[in-house]
Amino acid sequence: MQRCQRVDPVRLRAVNGSPPCVPLSDRSPWTPATMPIFGDANIRKDDTRLRIFSGTANPSLAQEIASYMGLELGKVNIKRFADGEIYVQLQESVRGCNVFLVQPSCPPANENLMELLIMIDACRRASAKNITAVIPYFGYARADRKSQGRESIAAKLVANMITEAGANRVLVCDLHSSQAMGYFDIPVDHVYGQPVILDYLASKTISSNDLVVVSPDVGGVARARAFAKKLSDAPLAIVDKRRHGHNVAEVMNLIGDVRGKVAVMMDDMIDTAGNYCQRS
Repeated sequence: MQRCQRVDPVRLRAVNGSPPCVPLSDRSPWTPATMPIFGDANIRKDDTRLRIFSGTANPSLAQEIASYMGLELGKVNIKRFADGEIYVQLQESVRGCNVFLVQPSCPPANENLMELLIMIDACRRASAKNITAVIPYFGYARADRKSQGRESIAAKLVANMITEAGANRVLVCDLHSSQAMGYFDIPVDHVYGQPVILDYLASKTISSNDLVVVSPDVGGVARARAFAKKLSDAPLAIVDKRRHGHNVAEVMNLIGDVRGKVAVMMDDMIDTAGNYCQRS
């Protein structure tokens, strides 16, 4: 059998469908069994690398996440032009990486949301393998339905924008309502802060007889009841309120006994906290 010599595969061409072969002397150490495979040896195998980048909304949170995972935050250059436009440039390669972008859309919601979209686009154009948008506070989530005529459903619009920008997955925390997960055409990881709150209350060693869970409105009774069950089936109180406009509400009645007890109020969103000040 004719033996083969190791040569540059780029210079070789197959003949009649058979791999090319160059004769060489019997002193060559290469045999068909020991001949190395060309091409695959130099392919990078680190395409599952993980990168965490932070926007300007909450860099301290992103830093804590990265430190908890034993990683360093990715280097990114984010700046504003004089007219308010946002510029994003990644300072390191993310080709073939799993990228996590930590950017809540907290106030100023519009700027932080636009910054997130541009960061997603930058990662997509840099050939990231997967892009996960980590949005602890999902802005526009309250606009998840039409309660009146001729209203927009902004939550669906924002979900479409994030998807079209190039995100492959979204991680959110305590959405205004779980139905908003269905607005995304990509996988959504919905995590809850309730376990953290329960651990905090447990550390205070408050007796279940001295505790009462308060629902700020009738619509939140089911959520408050589920929370109360996890607190040794604590009693429940309900606030009857009337909303006269956005961020404007009037407390009418209080159903339940809260006198002399530690009240834990559960709500889906706290914006100005004006309603809570009235209820107190």
